[in-house]
Amino acid sequence: MIKSYLYLKMQNRLAFILMLLLPACRVAMAQPDTVRVGSYMISVHDINFHDKEYTARFWIWFVYSNPKLDFTKQLDIPNSKSVEQAFPIYDSIEGKEWVMMKMKAVMKEKWNVADFPFDSQHLNIHFEHSQYDTSVLVFKPDIAGSKFDPEEAVDGWKISNFRIGSSLKKYETGFGDSRPGHAAQTFSSFHIEMDLVRDATGLFMKIFVGMYISFLIAFLSFAPKPNEVDPRFGLPVGGLFAAVGNKYIIDSILPESSSFTLVDTLHTLTFMAIFSMLAVSAVCIRLHDRGKVAASEQLNNIGFGVILALYLLFNMIFVSIAVLN
Repeated sequence: MIKSYLYLKMQNRLAFILMLLLPACRVAMAQPDTVRVGSYMISVHDINFHDKEYTARFWIWFVYSNPKLDFTKQLDIPNSKSVEQAFPIYDSIEGKEWVMMKMKAVMKEKWNVADFPFDSQHLNIHFEHSQYDTSVLVFKPDIAGSKFDPEEAVDGWKISNFRIGSSLKKYETGFGDSRPGHAAQTFSSFHIEMDLVRDATGLFMKIFVGMYISFLIAFLSFAPKPNEVDPRFGLPVGGLFAAVGNKYIIDSILPESSSFTLVDTLHTLTFMAIFSMLAVSAVCIRLHDRGKVAASEQLNNIGFGVILALYLLFNMIFVSIAVLN
C-alpha cells in the first residue's frame, strides 16, 4: 500500500514537472517561418541626381505559413523616402498564405558621379518586416520567379545584373526593451539589386559642347597679331566666362560631391588652357613692345600648337579613363 502511494506520488510530481517544462520545450522546438519572397521590377524612372533619389515600381509577393504575419501593413523599406501600395491580392498556395502587392517607392540613393556622364549605378532596395525578427521569420528569395521588364528600362540607361537575395540585418539596440537578451535584434532582410549602365555618347556631347565652344572662342585669340591687345585678351576672357557658366549648369543637376569628378577635371583643364592663352598673349605683347617682333610671333605659334596639343591629349586621357571605369 505504501509503495503504491509513493509510486502514485512520484507520477504526480513527474506530471507536474512535465507540465512546467512543456511550454519551454515548445519554444525551443519552434522554428521561424521561412517566407518565400520574390519581385517583378516594372520600371525604374525619375532618376534625380540633385535630390539623390529615384522611383521604382514593382510587384512583390510573399508565401508563408504563419497567419499572424501581415505584409500589407508590416512591410518596411528602410532606404526609401516614401512608399505607395496598391492592389493587394490574397490567396493560398499548397496550404500556405500568399499575398502579392504592387508598390511604388521613392528611393534614396548615393549616386556615384565621379565619371559622369560615363557613370554606372548600383541600385539596392531593402525590405524588412517591421515587427518580427529572425526568431519569427526568415526570408527565402524566389530567384526563379523574380525578373524585370526589359521594355520598361530607363531612357538612356541599360539594366544589367538584376538579382535578388536575402541577408541578416543586426540592430545594436533593444528598441526600449531592457530585458536580458534583448540588447540587440536581428532582422531578416530581402533585397533587390541591379546595375544601371548609361549610354553616354550623346549626353557627353550635349553637356560639354558649351565648354568646348568656349575653348574654341578663346583659342581664336591666336589669330590676331601679337600687338592687337583687345582681341588677344577679350576673346579668352569671354571664353572663360562661358566655360564657368557651363560648369554651373552641369553642377546644378549633380549632387554635391567632395571628390574631383570628370566634370570638374575637364572644366579645370579648360580654365588652365584659357589662362595659358592669356599668359602667352601677355608675353607676346611684351616682346612686341620691346621690338622683338620675330620672337613674339614665334612664341605665338609655339603657344598655338602646344596648348592645342596638350588640351586634346589630356581630354582624351581623362575621358578614356572614365569610359574604361
